Parts: sequence; structure tokens; C-alpha cells
Amino acid sequence: MSGEGGSHPAGTAIAWIDGPTPQGTWGDPERLCLPLNDRGLLLADGLFETVLIEAGQPRLLAEHLERWRDSAARLGMAPPPGADRVRPLLAEAVARSGLSGTGALRLNWSRGSGSGRGLALPGPAEPQGRPRFWLQLSPWTPNSNPVTVIVSALERRNAASLVNRCKTFAYAGAIQALREARAAGAEDALLLGSGGDLCCGSSANLLLRRRGDWITPPVESGCLPGVMRGRGLALGLVREERLAVADLLESEAALLINSLGCRPIRRCGTTDLPVPAGALDLWKRLLVSS
Repeated sequence: MSGEGGSHPAGTAIAWIDGPTPQGTWGDPERLCLPLNDRGLLLADGLFETVLIEAGQPRLLAEHLERWRDSAARLGMAPPPGADRVRPLLAEAVARSGLSGTGALRLNWSRGSGSGRGLALPGPAEPQGRPRFWLQLSPWTPNSNPVTVIVSALERRNAASLVNRCKTFAYAGAIQALREARAAGAEDALLLGSGGDLCCGSSANLLLRRRGDWITPPVESGCLPGVMRGRGLALGLVREERLAVADLLESEAALLINSLGCRPIRRCGTTDLPVPAGALDLWKRLLVSS
């Protein structure tokens, strides 16, 4: 399974990075560069949001930017750019790339270049690093094909972690869980929280249907508070409840869902699961702004 639940059609990706001029720099994502002392590069000390683009317009941009801003505050970072800066850059990215269908916009915000090696941040009386903003727009086609999963035996989400409440650059655990799944002949991995409850997929929130209701693990499980998950809760289409692996295996249906796609789980390990009709309809309903 692709990490975000879709495919990369032929097309032109375009990227932009701020500095050294006020206008920033546009170019091929393979050619633009970060300074080697950027903390996002060295330490994964940064945040990102991935936004679905349809007909040149972002879906649920306000919700993504709110989570971006809240996460920056939570981690003691400067506030990231708002819609007044993001929207003009997106419009230019669409024009430069020639994107005519759907796309994926990734917004990146790092703490910036450090003053030396190591983890420590500058003290109040020391020169502060300047945060760095860059983005990339790529063609993208959402995918609702059913997926096979395993429950990772190697990686878990830390329910008490401050970082796990934020969408940071640090995805090494998810990458290793995905490697584990591929080695077992599956397409994705489900992660448990540190308490042993079901938590999420490698890059998506988990929904189970039980007695006709859609249920998702609470953030106390260690899952990321995903934008689509939050939409489901706000609309009353989804409710939170602690879930065990047995709940998944006995469920009426299960979905992996994020801002770029929604994929039913058709098998977990050796257990086949019912594949629901209308999963993509639920995803599209969540995409509609309030």
C-alpha cells in the first residue's frame, strides 16, 4: 500500500522553499536543497501537513492549518504560515505544475538551522534560529482499493508522548512497521499503543464498524489526531472507544483513513474481514467543509 493510500500518476511535481529572497525559490523537488544544519533534516525537528487538492483548491485547509499551528505551539516552535501565505503559493504551484486533476500538497515547517551540533536549543540570550518553510505539490489519485494488514510486533505508539500528538517529520517507526508488513506479505501494518490497545495504521487513522457504528481509538491510545478522524467525530459519524485486536477481527468492517485516501481492510494476518460498500462515500462526506 502506498504510504498515503493512493497512487502517483504521471505529471509534474513542483516545490518552493523560502529564502534567500523574499519571493523564495521555485524548482524541481529533486533540485531544491535544505542547508545541512537545518534541524528538520538533522533531527526531524519539524512539522508537516498533507492536503488534498481538487480542481486547484485545497480541501479542509483550515483544519490542517489549525492542527499545524496547535502542534507548533505544543512543541515550542514559532507559529507556521497561515492561509494568507499558503493560498497564494498554492495557486502559483498549480499554475507552474499544470496540475489539472487531484494532487497532494505537503506543507513543511522546521525549527530551522541550529547554531551548532547536538539537541540543545539556543538560550533566551543567544541568537535564535530562523524557522524554515517549504512546500511541494505533486499529482495524486486517491485510492479506495481494499488492503491487507498485519499487527506490528516491532513498533508501538507511545500514548504518553507529546511528539506523538503532532504530525512531525519523525516517521522512522512507521517505516519499519511498513517494512515488517511487506516482509510478511501484507501491504500495511497496524500499530498498537503502549498500553496494548489498537492505535492506527502506519500513516492513517483506523475506523471499525460495530453494530452499525463507526468507532476509532481515542488519542489516549497514542494515535495521531488526524484531520479526517476529527471531521468524523465533529459530524457525529464516528465515536471514540478503546479497541483491541479482537475487536478488529470481529468487526463488521475496518478502514484506514487519512486526508489523501480511504482503504478498507480486507484481511488482518490470516483473518478475512468484510469489505464495506460505500467506504469512499464516507471519505468524501468527511471532506466537505462545515
